[in-house]
Amino acid sequence: MLPSYAVLETDLQWALQFERLPELGVALVLSMAVGFERQFRGKQAGVRTHSLVGLGSALFMLVSKYGFADLLGDQGISLDPSRIAAQIVSGIGFLGAGIIVFRSDAVRGLTTAASIWLTAAIGMACGGSLFVLAGVVTVAYFIVVLVGPLLHRLTHRDGAAELQIEYRDGQGLLRDIVEVITRQNWQIARLRTGSHRTDPGYVAVFIAAEGGADAGALLEAVAGVDGVRSVDWSDEDDANS
Repeated sequence: MLPSYAVLETDLQWALQFERLPELGVALVLSMAVGFERQFRGKQAGVRTHSLVGLGSALFMLVSKYGFADLLGDQGISLDPSRIAAQIVSGIGFLGAGIIVFRSDAVRGLTTAASIWLTAAIGMACGGSLFVLAGVVTVAYFIVVLVGPLLHRLTHRDGAAELQIEYRDGQGLLRDIVEVITRQNWQIARLRTGSHRTDPGYVAVFIAAEGGADAGALLEAVAGVDGVRSVDWSDEDDANS
């Protein structure tokens, strides 16, 4: 039978674990929000990946802070709570590097890799009970990803435009899309097609056009093609020459 002080210590350990559940809950919610945005845009890493990264980072932080408390006081034992947390920063780089893909004229996955890195930081902040900082950074993330395309649109009215177009496979819409672009007095400089990464039944087309006057009108004209599901400005995560 355990001595009374041992029973008390065990009860305190269980109580401490239940007290730390809010940190994991907040990390899960915030990381899911970031992952949903990535999945909504059809990127490689979505809700599941971001959720696991944020939740895992928060748990590593909690283990780093509280997991070795029972060893304190033993002779020759010292505790550095920052050691495990520091390894998260370097370790998450391997996951981000696996997302980035280099091709002949493009680098894909940069923004998604950065979002994975940021999600790890959000999870760490939650594990450290820094909920305000974690929430502010999550909001800042959505500001960046929303403002970025707007700035892209404003700065691409000088005769150059890069579009990302999605439509259902087998409908033969590429000819109609090219016709609309040329009718708007634009010339196609680069064109690349491929299967959609999250919706196998759809085709993703990346088109770089030059020579026109109004990129906004071009985007609206392509969006008006019957059968086109979505059209948006291509960013550095899709095609970066």
